[in-house]
Amino acid sequence: MTSPVATQPTAPVEAERTDWHIPAMLALALGGFGIGTTEFVTMGLLPDIAGAMGVSEPTAGHAVSAYALGVVVGAPLIAALCARVARKRLLVALMVAFTIGNVATVIAPTFATLVIARFLAGLPHGAYFGVASLAAATLAPVGQRAKAVAAVMLGLSAANVVGVPSATWLGQHLGWRDAFVVVAVIGSATVAALLRYVPELTGFRTTNPMTELGALRRSQVLLTLLVGAVGFGGMFAVYTYITTTLTDVSGMRAGLVPVVLMLFGLGMVAGNIIGGVLADRGVDLAIFAALAAMVVILAGFVAAAHNPYTAALGAFLIGASGAALAPGLQTRLMDVAADAQTLAAALNHAALNIANAAGAWLGGLVIAAGLGYTAPATVGAGLAVLGVLLFTFTVWTSRRTSE
Repeated sequence: MTSPVATQPTAPVEAERTDWHIPAMLALALGGFGIGTTEFVTMGLLPDIAGAMGVSEPTAGHAVSAYALGVVVGAPLIAALCARVARKRLLVALMVAFTIGNVATVIAPTFATLVIARFLAGLPHGAYFGVASLAAATLAPVGQRAKAVAAVMLGLSAANVVGVPSATWLGQHLGWRDAFVVVAVIGSATVAALLRYVPELTGFRTTNPMTELGALRRSQVLLTLLVGAVGFGGMFAVYTYITTTLTDVSGMRAGLVPVVLMLFGLGMVAGNIIGGVLADRGVDLAIFAALAAMVVILAGFVAAAHNPYTAALGAFLIGASGAALAPGLQTRLMDVAADAQTLAAALNHAALNIANAAGAWLGGLVIAAGLGYTAPATVGAGLAVLGVLLFTFTVWTSRRTSE
């Protein structure tokens, strides 16, 4: 099942490529690795941050919310206002801003300044992934755009396997600020790699703010973003409470929880690769397949969570199915946005952060209602079902308007 718009070119290119620009792809993915590390390491260090700053753990959670708010605000704002900026220059500037935000996190003297620093660190997140995805699609061989997008997203997934566990361990043993020192170093290394290995990307047309904002008038863009904001929430409904689920429901020793979290990250890596391959064969089919897999896996996790082995397998599969959705959504947004691709691609990550917040909130509601720690998986399966229905409507309206 393929949308009529899915064959449009992602971005104007000077010539069709037949080989991969590996150093540039690695540089772009390194930025994703740094962003993924800073986004998720805060969750693992909340008790340490709360203790050091003299606030409660729920209050310390405002630092996580501030970062997510920065992503939601920064994605459309930066993509629109910087529409005329050359793409390579914009990528470098975004990573410089990201590095500064994490340095500010390291030196924040009070909790209030820490919250501001996390907001600033989140601002470049969505715009970076949006521009980096378009750049990767331009540098990829013909017919392999989605694999290129997945390669950039692979940095984000790899962060959950290596970056987040390592930075969390460092923060727990040397102090939470040291974790963000590591992130700032990754940001600096990304700036150097982008300058050295990414070409000038002269094949991109520069647009203007009004052209980019035109993406918000396109129903297919808005509907695709809604699919991501709803469907992706299922993964976060479970992931947010996975630690307590594993210890209290699965009966797993607390020391083994990081191993399961690493399995979750490995699942994300596998899902990114599979999602990219499927999306190159048919974007809409890939999205449907990922959402359907999420429905089955999240529903099955309600029972699987009661055994440590099946719970570990379930965590891997949840990460895989969730990550498999991202390349298809990103590619479809670039397809349906016409000349407003930068904003549309950046908004995808704003939508995913809304999914993060909504999934965590809904999961918390059912736990607070006394339904137990398997209830978020039921909520997640429901969100995935709603995602399937929304995407069915999205494809139907796309075909109807093209007839």
